[in-house]
Amino acid sequence: MKFIIINRKRFSSYLFILVIGMGLIALFITIGRSGVFNSINVFSNQRVLPIYSVETDRNLVSITFDCAWGAGDIPTILEILKKENVRASFFMVGQWGEKYPDAVKLIANDGHDVANHGYSHLRMSTIGKEKCRSEIELCNQKLGEISGTKVILFRPPYGDYNNTVIETCNELGSYPIQWNVDSLDWKKEMSRQAILERIMKRTKPGSIILFHNDTQYTVELLPQIISQLKAKGLDFVPVSELIMKDNYYIDDQGRQQRK
Repeated sequence: MKFIIINRKRFSSYLFILVIGMGLIALFITIGRSGVFNSINVFSNQRVLPIYSVETDRNLVSITFDCAWGAGDIPTILEILKKENVRASFFMVGQWGEKYPDAVKLIANDGHDVANHGYSHLRMSTIGKEKCRSEIELCNQKLGEISGTKVILFRPPYGDYNNTVIETCNELGSYPIQWNVDSLDWKKEMSRQAILERIMKRTKPGSIILFHNDTQYTVELLPQIISQLKAKGLDFVPVSELIMKDNYYIDDQGRQQRK
C-alpha cells in the first residue's frame, strides 16, 4: 500500500486554492442568476454603438448629407428633393451653419432634418468628455437658433467615435447616427458608375445612406439614385422618422431593433 504524504505548507496552499475556486464559482452562479451578464461584460469594456440602420417591416430608407465645406450646391439639392417629393437629413457642422445661415434656413423650411455634425468637425474620439459635450451642445444651440428647430440627431465627424462620444450624446438626449451605405462620393477617384453601383447594391429597407454636399457627382447622380431606389419599391423619410425613439436596442451590427 502506498501513502501520499503532503506537508503542512503544501496542504495550506492547496486549501487556499480550493477556497478561492469555490468562491469564484459561487460568485459566477450568483451573477448568472441575477442576469448581470445580460447587460454588461465583466471581462471587457463593451463597445457602445450608434444607429447604423433600422430594422423595419416598411420599405423605408433615409438619405443623409454631411455638410462641412461649401454650400453652393444646397439650393440645387433641395430643388431635386422637392421635385422628387423626398425629405432627407442634413448633418451640419456648427461653424458651417454659422457661415451659411441661409442654407440652414432653406433646409429647415423644406422640412428636412437639421442635424448635428459637431461644432468644429473634430475627431471626437481624440477629445475628452467635456470637450465632446461642448461640441455637441454648441452645435445644437447654433443650428437651433438659425433654423428655429430642435436638433435631436448627431453624427460624429469622420464617423469617428468611442464609448465616451456615444454615451455623451445619449446623455444629452440626442440620437447618435452613422450609416450602413456609404456612397464614397467625396473620393476623387470614385466614378459616377461606381457610386451608383455601391448604393444600388447595398441599400435595403432600413438603410441610412451617406452623401456629402459640395462633391463632384452627388448633385448630378441624385435624381437617378432616387429614381432607381423608387423602382426597387423603396420610399424615403428623414432619419428622425426612420428611427425608433424608445423601446429599442442596438444589435452588434449597429442595427436598431424593437424590444
